[in-house]
Amino acid sequence: MRKGAKAAVIGGVFAALVGGAGYGAFNFVSALNGGSVVGGAEPVRTGPPGADEVKDTSAKFFAAWEKGQAATAASYTNFPEAASELLTAYGGVAHITDVRITPGAATGATVPFSVKATVSYGGKSEPLAYRSELSVVRGASTHRPLVDWQPSVVHPELHKGDTLVTGESEAPPIEAVDRDGTVLTKDKFPSLGPILDELRSKYGDKAGGTPAVELSIRHTDTNAAETPLITLAKGRAGKLRTTLSAGAQAAAERAVQRYAESSVVAVKASTGEVLAVANHRNDAFNAAFLGRLAPGSTMKIISAATLIDNGITTAAGPAPCPDQAVWQSQTFHNLEGMRPDEHATLSDSFSRSCNTAFVKYADSVKVDSLTREAQERFGLGRDNWKTGIPSFDGSVPASGGPDTAANMIGQGQVQMSPLNMASVTATAMTGAFRQPVLVPPGLDDRELARAKGLSASTVTQLRQMMRRTATTGTGAVAMSGLSGSIGAKTGSAEVDGQARSNSWFTGYRDDVAAAAMTQEGGHGGDAAGPIVAAVLRAAG
Repeated sequence: MRKGAKAAVIGGVFAALVGGAGYGAFNFVSALNGGSVVGGAEPVRTGPPGADEVKDTSAKFFAAWEKGQAATAASYTNFPEAASELLTAYGGVAHITDVRITPGAATGATVPFSVKATVSYGGKSEPLAYRSELSVVRGASTHRPLVDWQPSVVHPELHKGDTLVTGESEAPPIEAVDRDGTVLTKDKFPSLGPILDELRSKYGDKAGGTPAVELSIRHTDTNAAETPLITLAKGRAGKLRTTLSAGAQAAAERAVQRYAESSVVAVKASTGEVLAVANHRNDAFNAAFLGRLAPGSTMKIISAATLIDNGITTAAGPAPCPDQAVWQSQTFHNLEGMRPDEHATLSDSFSRSCNTAFVKYADSVKVDSLTREAQERFGLGRDNWKTGIPSFDGSVPASGGPDTAANMIGQGQVQMSPLNMASVTATAMTGAFRQPVLVPPGLDDRELARAKGLSASTVTQLRQMMRRTATTGTGAVAMSGLSGSIGAKTGSAEVDGQARSNSWFTGYRDDVAAAAMTQEGGHGGDAAGPIVAAVLRAAG
């Protein structure tokens, strides 16, 4: 990942065995590394560490860390092996020196602190400053007060398996621009931060730039791009053109900020080009591309296409909506308050998002009918998408038993991301599957996934049902005020252990298709719907 740097990675299994194992464990580590540990008989204390123990233990840990005594500092933690490796890398491959730590006022067993240090490499130096915190716990067998070891103690952005490295980056910096040449930065578009890192990791050497010297976080996943923290010497950025639209991206960034744990993707339906991708999360996970969650009733787009393509019913054909439906001893219900309609058509049941109508047809499809429809016509579930950055291709397994019915309504074993559902909508409105891309394929000559798409008749029926959903059905409130050719599908996916369902919504306006998901957002139109509508309004 980085030239001239051999990083130490935090121990996993061994650390788990050593952590909290007792005084002998950190004595052993200290002996190996030449450190020292104050021993001697002390009265056995139980219960949470007292204020004096918290102050004394954290002070000793800080003092050893400041002096670069990694083994000694680690001996004051409950996972000394893992702590020693990361603290050794801190002063070694990360080249961080002149460490000064200032503790704040403790709150119980938690001590906040600030760090000021210097990063030096190849004659270049830069100041480093950040804040973190630690907690002191009592050792399970030693009864000694110990720092509860977490990588975030060393730096708040570190997670298990991460380490810090400083050196010449293997991937030169990039200047990513949108489809019209507008520069895309992390500061202006915060959601793009991890995505720009991925693009730099993959395309930096192809964009014509020269390497920088940086302090970075190297992640345990070797396929994940390093996260730069400080630049000691700037490289020359190469220009990388993306398919994004700065205007659509700005709207997506604003829209997801309204709801926690939200993600959205917009694509140009006629080409598959990604116009916007945004996430509102506490971590750097690109859930918009990599999320794997049940999509709820947005899945009914594929299910309706399956029923039509297999000659089971049509948009104007029967799809009764009873109050409940039983499939292989499992009872399925509709959303509370939905009026039964035994004379409903598929269009009626689709626009109202009637679960039981689709469950009732579970005995009319084969176990793999939905899977084949998803793969062969919508390009899903074959693990062959090459968007330009890591992405999930959706999963619609051929599940038997109750899952045959549950999959029809986007529950069971079905998993999707907002990217997948935006693509599904684009295929439904155009009839052609065009694999989504964030970077033009000509840059690296990658081969895109293919699927045969839908017939003109199926497209006409899907568009009619989605337009009805957007104008008079469950998506009407969210899509209100949008002009042009529009369509939508709502979804609510129940998840074990959650008080509220996940909110899903997908829709289109003219040549733009978008999909969003908000974890524990409730009904599809409540949270995800307004996000999609805002992006369609800006991108249309």
